[in-house]
Amino acid sequence: MYNEWASKNRFKVDDTLSFNYTKDSVVVVTKDEYEKCHSAHPIFFSNNGATTFTLDRPGLFYFISGVAGHCERGQKMIIKVLEPASPPQSADQNATDPSQTKHGSAATAAISSATTLVFCIVSFVVVFFF
Repeated sequence: MYNEWASKNRFKVDDTLSFNYTKDSVVVVTKDEYEKCHSAHPIFFSNNGATTFTLDRPGLFYFISGVAGHCERGQKMIIKVLEPASPPQSADQNATDPSQTKHGSAATAAISSATTLVFCIVSFVVVFFF
């Protein structure tokens, strides 16, 4: 259920996740520990009932519940944080003929992709109940 929700959302660096729960904990672990639903040395641990976690880098974050049996019953989630996008070009830069530039059409395609990505990313705070 949690991974289904996470896969339908876009996350960027500095987004935050808020976990609100009772008698549980939020644990950030490695991929291997995620698959095993256990961590002897978690990357992050909190059990205060209202945990806020900042996604501070691009890449994958693996979350599990720290209570025995909860992870095995599905209280785990993978969050994918997107690489930062390049800022969109100004109108003056877009007016330049790409064939006259040193980088040509490959640079134009990369810029178009980055611009599209910028418009697809939405910053938000997630309220999550364990």
